Amino acid sequence: MKTEKLKGIAEYIKSFFKWIVIAVLIGAIGGVLGSIFHESLDFAAEIRAKNQWVIYLLPIAGIIIAAIYKPFRKKGRIDTNRVIEAVQSEDKVPLVMMPLIFISTVITQLFGGSAGREGAALQLGGSVGYNIGKLFRLNKLDTHIIIMAGMSSVFAALFGTPLTAAVFALEVICVGSMLYCGLMPCIVASAVAYKTALLLGVSPVRFENVAFGAISSELMIKTVVLAFLCAIVSIIFVVAIEKCEHFMNKVINNAYLRAFVGGLIIAGLTVILNTTDYNGAGMNIVEEAVNGAARPEAFLLKIIFTAITISAGFKGGEIVPTLFIGSTFGCVMGAVLGIDAGVGAAIGFVALFCGVANCPLASIILAVEVFGSEALLIFALAVGVSYMMSGYFGLYKSQRIVMSKLTDEVIDIHTK
Repeated sequence: MKTEKLKGIAEYIKSFFKWIVIAVLIGAIGGVLGSIFHESLDFAAEIRAKNQWVIYLLPIAGIIIAAIYKPFRKKGRIDTNRVIEAVQSEDKVPLVMMPLIFISTVITQLFGGSAGREGAALQLGGSVGYNIGKLFRLNKLDTHIIIMAGMSSVFAALFGTPLTAAVFALEVICVGSMLYCGLMPCIVASAVAYKTALLLGVSPVRFENVAFGAISSELMIKTVVLAFLCAIVSIIFVVAIEKCEHFMNKVINNAYLRAFVGGLIIAGLTVILNTTDYNGAGMNIVEEAVNGAARPEAFLLKIIFTAITISAGFKGGEIVPTLFIGSTFGCVMGAVLGIDAGVGAAIGFVALFCGVANCPLASIILAVEVFGSEALLIFALAVGVSYMMSGYFGLYKSQRIVMSKLTDEVIDIHTK
């Protein structure tokens, strides 16, 4: 009996040190890679801001991205869903995913496509994790964990939200059934990546000037209403992308022509509206909204721009556009409801993230890391409402909803 106990203790210690070493390595690599990626995107955005004429080259940029991906289409999907499926099964995450998503996202940002960077972060990190797992000859179950650790690391480096990154990677795979065995590796990898990014000069996403004031019953009721409306907007955003992709693929079967036409439409809309607010990721607009200023139509236009960009084949992700949509909608609608515009933007920021990602715990942690803990109850309330009322819609079609959002029931379906 004593021998068996000693063997059990030895197994725990062995596993602990194994994951510490691997997670630190993943975190360091993810931190460096995420920092280089972050600086590349900032550089691309800076060039675009100084040379706004580059928007006219967006159709050509779309063709280039289509050409980059063409040789690898026969190997199956090369996107964020591929990474999620690799954690759920024994699917591979090809190493080529790293340069593909890195280059194509930078091209998208440089020429004015409306996309984010989280999709790239998850793909970069997932590819790093999977291939480090191959190097260490990990079994298939440990490979699932190291992929999530890789996802956490690059996400943490890019956004400066290590706890959100760790929990998001665990929660996004199977909603209602987190793989807690990956908690320690994901947290360690995220922490190391976050600190590495800070050392390399990457600033975390923080908004510390929101004046929440006293948390009154009136504010809580208004928060419920705003979160309910944000859930509706999250469904609209997800459905808009899905329908736009279906339409574009049906009407324009050729990937090159689809990218060209999509780029042409985005460039045309930019000229017609005479603003570049809806090009690129749009974190500057998020900051303005949190400071209390947003156009009433901004959230809707960002939905349109992003749906067309993603449907045309441009790369990057939808989470930063989600934060744009949520903060601008929350800013405007919050003011209508009698909530301070900046507070409304912060609530919309978090509620819409939860609505499209189906990750309530990560959403609450995101609120604390980005806005502080002063209004934790308000954010938790908004997340709870948005999670429930957004239904089974989601940005990631490989995401599994294991538990019902309405009853104590196993449903095990994929997001709509």
